[in-house]
Amino acid sequence: MAENAWNGRDPAKVALAYTPDTKWRNRSEFLSGRAEVEAFLTRKWATEDGYRLIKEIWAHSDDKIAVRFCYEYHEADGQWYRAHGNENWAFDALGYMAQRHASINDVPITEAERLLHWAEGTPRPDDHPGLTELGL
Repeated sequence: MAENAWNGRDPAKVALAYTPDTKWRNRSEFLSGRAEVEAFLTRKWATEDGYRLIKEIWAHSDDKIAVRFCYEYHEADGQWYRAHGNENWAFDALGYMAQRHASINDVPITEAERLLHWAEGTPRPDDHPGLTELGL
């Protein structure tokens, strides 16, 4: 569900998955609360054109999940990137994400090296390979 929501690129909708007082670390940026999350996602997706994301659960317990992910995007100048990352999530008793810690590295790629191909702004199709199948 998180992958589909992020691929939909609707900051207000995505922010609703988090507690009102959620705490985030995204790269070197620290956020607090849904309003900051929504503003961050608005800025992020304003510059990351062609954004497509795949997440894969790495480990989990009752209230924590570790995921790895890759997403591809290009900047206004046409340069493509593949972002490789790991996230640690902690949930409250109602199932909302209370904490998100993300470590991400961007690798420049050519358009020909792209691996994530489906309509932008839509969920990944069921038959599209995941990270493991893509060798990522």
